[in-house]
Amino acid sequence: MLGMTCISCANRVEKVLARVPGVRFATINLATETGYVLSTEKTNWESLRKTVQKSGYDISRDMNRESDRKRWLQNRYNLILALVFTVPLTIWMIIHMTSSHHGSSMAYLNFELFASTIVIFIAGRKTLKGAWIAISHGHTNMDTLISLGSLTSWLTAVLHFGSIWGLIPIDILSFGAIGAMIMALHLSGRAIESWLRDRAAREIKALLQMKSSTARWISPEGDLMLPIEAIKEGWLLKVFPGERIALDGQIVEGHSAVDESMISGEPIPTEKHPGDILTGASVNLTGVLTFKVTRTGENTFLAQMIRLIQEAQGTKVPIQALADKLTTWFVPVVLLLALISGAFWLIYFDRMQSFYTASRSFLPWILKTDNAFSFALFSFVATLVIACPCALGLATPMALISGTGLSAKKGIMIRNGEAIQTSTRMDVILLDKTGTLTLGAPRVVEISLPASEIPIIASMERQSHHPLAKAVSQISQEKIELNDLQEIAGSGIQANYRNDRYFAGKARDPKQYETYYQSGQSVVECLKNEEVIGYLALEDPIREDAESIIIWMKNHKILPVMVSGDHQATAELVAGKTGIDKVYAQVLPSDKLDIVRKYQAMGMKVMMVGDGMNDAAALKGADIGIAVGSGTDLAIDNADIILMKEGISGIRDMMMISRSTFSVIRQNLFWAFLYNLIAIPAAMLGWLHPAIAEMAMALSSITVIINSLRIPTLSKRRQDS
Repeated sequence: MLGMTCISCANRVEKVLARVPGVRFATINLATETGYVLSTEKTNWESLRKTVQKSGYDISRDMNRESDRKRWLQNRYNLILALVFTVPLTIWMIIHMTSSHHGSSMAYLNFELFASTIVIFIAGRKTLKGAWIAISHGHTNMDTLISLGSLTSWLTAVLHFGSIWGLIPIDILSFGAIGAMIMALHLSGRAIESWLRDRAAREIKALLQMKSSTARWISPEGDLMLPIEAIKEGWLLKVFPGERIALDGQIVEGHSAVDESMISGEPIPTEKHPGDILTGASVNLTGVLTFKVTRTGENTFLAQMIRLIQEAQGTKVPIQALADKLTTWFVPVVLLLALISGAFWLIYFDRMQSFYTASRSFLPWILKTDNAFSFALFSFVATLVIACPCALGLATPMALISGTGLSAKKGIMIRNGEAIQTSTRMDVILLDKTGTLTLGAPRVVEISLPASEIPIIASMERQSHHPLAKAVSQISQEKIELNDLQEIAGSGIQANYRNDRYFAGKARDPKQYETYYQSGQSVVECLKNEEVIGYLALEDPIREDAESIIIWMKNHKILPVMVSGDHQATAELVAGKTGIDKVYAQVLPSDKLDIVRKYQAMGMKVMMVGDGMNDAAALKGADIGIAVGSGTDLAIDNADIILMKEGISGIRDMMMISRSTFSVIRQNLFWAFLYNLIAIPAAMLGWLHPAIAEMAMALSSITVIINSLRIPTLSKRRQDS
């Protein structure tokens, strides 16, 4: 998004985009300067762009970091120019106001008019332009208030200068210096705000910087360095120790330790061997690796990760709804209040002299004048510049930027920003067993199959997505061509080989395998033409952090419940070792959804934690769905949150970050509302000097951003408590 300066601009763009035929939903994030559009039909990019341009702004598909730098340099130049003239003007104004000698009055007035003209019309030209864009397109924004306040102050300098020379028969005080101060403080606030916003978004900026620009392609003529955009899937790339892996791929040759902290948040390197998966943007540490590219462009893990973070940062949590409604009418209402204030003092100034004098006894900066028109303008300008819709507009997005950035750093992908508010109060957490409470890396400990049938069963399981399937598929490397393969959710997998029908999955009569179940093992029974031909016993170790997380849940009054498709004895054994008291075993995927709804019907908030495949329905139906990903699998559409690092301690981290983020959002909105509730009436009463008002306005936005930066500290404090 290009050209936006405050939340009023963002609201305006949202409205015009929502009117485009086919667009069901549009949201604009002021903090990240990004937008998302949901359409029921294919919407032409140019039609969206033209619609936004008609409202006075523009859109771009690219996040151009070079343009961000140019904008910062331009803002810095404008700020320096404003300060060069405003600082000496302010000092001279104070000397002029406190001095008993007035010989330099004309020199001061000349400099005041000259300096304020430079500051407002040259240094502040972007603010004036933003105001004009808004007004010319039938709406108002923060620039409107600042520009109106500055121009009104500058106009008094012109009128006062003209009255001295007898050109204008108006007796009015000059507020030219105040106009320059308003614009200079506004530019200062925006510069600081921009710097803090960049700092808050440092996590996603760091991800963007991880992207490699070139890769070493193993061509028939030898190794060639090519731009990353030229690399295609299936090509072989080579990466040396110390280099960043350019794209996602699978190792063909070599052994090495790889730093994958950008995925999991864990600093410990991972050993990689032929056949293992490599993730683009991770760092090769020890050996030379040759790998085949499996994903390029927007399909890479890094691109998906950045997109998910940006989507989460661009969403709006429910608590923001009231603030959005208020900011729509904020600027017009403030303008009306400023006019009411000015009119009141113009009419009742003489009658309010006792109040006015009493106020000056404890607020010395109140204007000292006998001119009703001058005091009316003083109050009018102060009311214009004290109001701050930006603080309301930044309250939620800045906290989301900080919270989602911290989550990504810890290997937690929050796909839905609303989950931050929803997850602050959970009553029940349903946990799948295999791959969630256990490592999800089972090993076959016993095989009771004829040797001739082993390759067939292994080939079948090679096509399955079940957590046990990978272990079973490794019992034979021989590949068998199968027909009519079908995976039955919650039951098993079946296929035809020659004239026989094979099945591998849940046992028909679990009682005969009771010994295995009681020892915590799982059993895969194998059938040939509906007759049992053998079985496989598998063992899946419990995650190291499982017991401590269950204890944490209980300490925080959260009920942990296991929901597993495994045998009752196996499920209860794992539950006993981890400390879970409530167990649902031998349940189908559809049964898990019924359990979710059962607790919801009791008025409880339910979180479901699973592997994201067999648990899809339950993940979707729960108030919060958390998928324990494989580290590189981000395409888990049914989950609100994805844990990419090993273990389930990410549940605790996520909830602490969510609680801290939501707490900061509430604080931001509270202080933003309170600030405006107190400051606007004070300005209308003439109690605030316009320069102090503008300074307070800038500080309110800066305070919101600084408070959002506290989220990592708050999260750690909550976790330690």
